[in-house]
Amino acid sequence: MSDVLIVGAGPTGLTPACDLARRGVGVRIVDKSPDHPRSSRSKGPNARSLEVLEDLGVVRAVLEAGSAPLPMRKYRDGVPVADADPYADSAPTPDAPYDRGRLIAQWRLEEILRDRLAEHGVTVATGTEVVGLDQDGASVTASFADGSRAGARYAVGCDGAHSRVRKLLGVPFDGETDEEQVMVCGDVEIAPGVLDRGVWHQWFDADGAVMLCPVPGTRTSWWFQAGPERDSADRPLAPSLDGFRRLFARHTRLPGAHLTGAALLSTYRVNVRMADRYRVGRVFLAGDAAHVHAIAGGLGMNTGIQDAFNLGWKLTQVLRGRAAAELLDTYEEERLPVAAWTLDLTSDRLRATLEAIREPGGGLDSAITPATTGLDRGYRWSSLARPGGAGGVRSGDRAPDAPCHEAATGAPTRLFNVFAGPHITVLGFGAGTEDTLREAAAAHGDTVRTCRVYGAGDPGPGTPGAGPYALHDREGLARAAYGVGRDTVVVVRPDNHVGLFAGADGTHAVRRYLDVLDGAARPDRTTAGGVVDGAPKG
Repeated sequence: MSDVLIVGAGPTGLTPACDLARRGVGVRIVDKSPDHPRSSRSKGPNARSLEVLEDLGVVRAVLEAGSAPLPMRKYRDGVPVADADPYADSAPTPDAPYDRGRLIAQWRLEEILRDRLAEHGVTVATGTEVVGLDQDGASVTASFADGSRAGARYAVGCDGAHSRVRKLLGVPFDGETDEEQVMVCGDVEIAPGVLDRGVWHQWFDADGAVMLCPVPGTRTSWWFQAGPERDSADRPLAPSLDGFRRLFARHTRLPGAHLTGAALLSTYRVNVRMADRYRVGRVFLAGDAAHVHAIAGGLGMNTGIQDAFNLGWKLTQVLRGRAAAELLDTYEEERLPVAAWTLDLTSDRLRATLEAIREPGGGLDSAITPATTGLDRGYRWSSLARPGGAGGVRSGDRAPDAPCHEAATGAPTRLFNVFAGPHITVLGFGAGTEDTLREAAAAHGDTVRTCRVYGAGDPGPGTPGAGPYALHDREGLARAAYGVGRDTVVVVRPDNHVGLFAGADGTHAVRRYLDVLDGAARPDRTTAGGVVDGAPKG
């Protein structure tokens, strides 16, 4: 029996598989496809997903395999009328090293994540279709199409919008399909030299549209999106190579023969739907299995990756007996409101884009806003977020980055380097936090990483036992990022969200909070059951 069965091996499924495997959790991941798909589909991770991928140890490979978002060239009647770069006025900042996402074919991102998973000794079982799920108070048993069965302590359905797992659980997927907003999509080949691969081409005409974006790492492959051809009754025709050639020729005014091939053809209709539950007993839903929405803003895959990163560490703590099972309830508590917000945002951005393209010069840049980076999504409402914070950062928010220097060597580093890995982080700003850091390190061992952050005027580490990590915040950027003035302890969750701010006199508050996240195995616990300060107790 495995600890966790993951159904679906797209980016949403591969993310928790990598996260759980690196934590030593026994993972089995299955996918019904007989082979790994070669679809480019999603155009890549946004800024927040890049932070997740950095924590998982794959961001360098993703950056090397992909490209920065391209400027958008808009046409009318075959003539270029405007270029737009939605990120022209943005740049990385000390607290946010990624100000934009990365263009990368989905198959390549999946390949990178599978390689990372293999380093942890786990491979995807392809051609393995789940057809039944049974569970009791201790485990889940999956039945497969070949007649075999397998058990796990928990299961996660990451199997897309048509999720078999969701249907087996009987979870409603309420919402609506807009039959008027239809698009045909595919991966196409265009002869070399026909189009500039340094821009995303967008032809918007009164009678339809074609959008072509080059797929990074290829010479001739492009993402193709277009308004469909229609029959005499105004019904959309199924996509085909010949149809793509006709659409290409009509809108670009170039010979259709330049489009030499097309694969993975599909028809897309705007669906806005959301599951009303993310958990049924020991089975969870993530990604498109739990929510689908308009593609405007490119948040589909990204919301799934971030669902999965929220869930992985919670499953680990419960499986290890270091947190109560109620901790798993906070997955739905935190992620379902984010999905509802995403549905609203993407529907709004779709409306804005459809309005913009009515006029020459309008294009897909209308779908992109600071909110689509994902950097402003947090969980201030969560029972795991203790009231507190300053300088704009509150408990529940994404934990900011900041450049620092290692106190022992003077080598440059970042807070993200301290956060990276399967642990809780406790930052101590100021000398008054050292007792709290020592206690946290002694009580929780490797599950908690303590880090004393020294200010510009501090001489450096001088008190043994403050933890193995110490940083110099020479420019005060870490203090500025967290709005810290006086001595302060900040607890950062394993998914890199702030859980608690406490003053130098807050040792008891830090102790109680860490016991929620990592306390069930401690022999000195004197409380049991129920809730501590509004959150599940460990």
